[in-house]
Amino acid sequence: MCQIIGRKQEIAELKRAYESGRAEFVAVFGRRRVGKTFLVNETLRDNMTFRHTGLSPYDRKRRVTLRDQLQNFYYSLVRHGVEGVEPPRSWMEAFFRLEQFLEQQDNGTRQVVFIDELPWMDTPRSGFLTALEAFWNGWACSRHNLCFIVCGSATSWMLDNLINNKGGLYGRLTHEIHLHAFCLHECEEFFLSRGIKMSRYNVAQAYMILGGIPFYLDYFNASMSLAQNIDSLFFSRKAKLGDEFERLFRSVFDQAETCMRIVRLLGKRHSGFTRDEIAQQLGLQANGDLSKMLKALIGSGFITAYTPFGASQRGVVRYKLTDCFCWFWLHFKEQLHIEQTDYWMHHLREPETAAWRGIAFEEVCLQHIDQIKRALQIAGVSSSESSYILQGDAGQEGMQIDLIIDRADDVVNVCEMKYCKSEFVVTKSYAEKMTHRIETLEQLFPSKTFHPTLVSVAPVHQNEYADVFLSQLTIEDLFS
Repeated sequence: MCQIIGRKQEIAELKRAYESGRAEFVAVFGRRRVGKTFLVNETLRDNMTFRHTGLSPYDRKRRVTLRDQLQNFYYSLVRHGVEGVEPPRSWMEAFFRLEQFLEQQDNGTRQVVFIDELPWMDTPRSGFLTALEAFWNGWACSRHNLCFIVCGSATSWMLDNLINNKGGLYGRLTHEIHLHAFCLHECEEFFLSRGIKMSRYNVAQAYMILGGIPFYLDYFNASMSLAQNIDSLFFSRKAKLGDEFERLFRSVFDQAETCMRIVRLLGKRHSGFTRDEIAQQLGLQANGDLSKMLKALIGSGFITAYTPFGASQRGVVRYKLTDCFCWFWLHFKEQLHIEQTDYWMHHLREPETAAWRGIAFEEVCLQHIDQIKRALQIAGVSSSESSYILQGDAGQEGMQIDLIIDRADDVVNVCEMKYCKSEFVVTKSYAEKMTHRIETLEQLFPSKTFHPTLVSVAPVHQNEYADVFLSQLTIEDLFS
């Protein structure tokens, strides 16, 4: 088995399902490229009885049809030894063929059936889900030596049709494994396992661009610098991720064009937009179709929904882009239209790059809340995380805080996140600004205690103003 970085809980759960001695129905889901297939293959590679992968719907020339998917399933049966049969004409027939094959192979030992990219197989009006229900409820659930594992990148499909199914598959799953992107510590381990030596400052930059997605990290060349690798992946003439943004969305979402429009809009404002603002900005109807697309984007890990701090009324939920890869792509590949093949090598200190780094580092911090809470020694305290926006008026200055940790003990960490390679220097004017912010929050929310908190790459320069922050964290804390 190849070395698997992290994933200890997920590996243990797969092994529990394999060794249980009863019929198991396991669903593995998560963002595309996050390593779902690799996890299942490497954990149970030597115990596979049947393996199949659905055909990707991403085809620039034509739409993949039911006939294509059935033909592909037939070829998988043939590769595993099925002979003398014609291609199935329906999914009912296809799953019946699978049942026959498994019965013929059954010698009493554990049988593992792995179907990868299951949502791709459910083409319009194909009857796939009905056939899947019949397969599990009518045959597979009574096979005590069967471990049935399905996997999918279309996370909203997996959630709607398997995990939250209200029909024939209601409550049938025995294990649900949601695979997330690597954290910073796992990215560091991954690079080391590939012989790539990088400072934590550069590992963080790689995360800010690629978001802890193993598939992307695996493209890194150990003989090249970080900047050279980024140019190779995004800006060179044959960039490995040259068309990844469009491919990513078309392979996951039915309404890919509209989903990309939503993501492009969210990429224009770090604090995000409300549902009504999204509809107005894009000329969409604020109806169930929009809700479904937002739910699909959340389920697939591209965006998140949150209620701003202090807001309780309905209609204030905001949607924001959280995928680091999309942030980078939209800023440099689409908005700036970079054509220079060695752009990153020559623009590391440009104001445009510095501005992007500030936003990207904030996103990295938001994705490492657990590490921040551990460093603050509040890991056991229940909390909610959001941002806060105060619109200014004639008598009051507006302010925006990108990370508020609202704790159950009525203490609120007001987090400032600063990306700078050298020590961050708190100036007199900056200290006065922070003091004014805290005083304003104390007036607006008198029942709360506010703790100004700094998260920076390098330690804070200790001067007379540094103690304006009650807590000071560095990038080392994010790697914990």
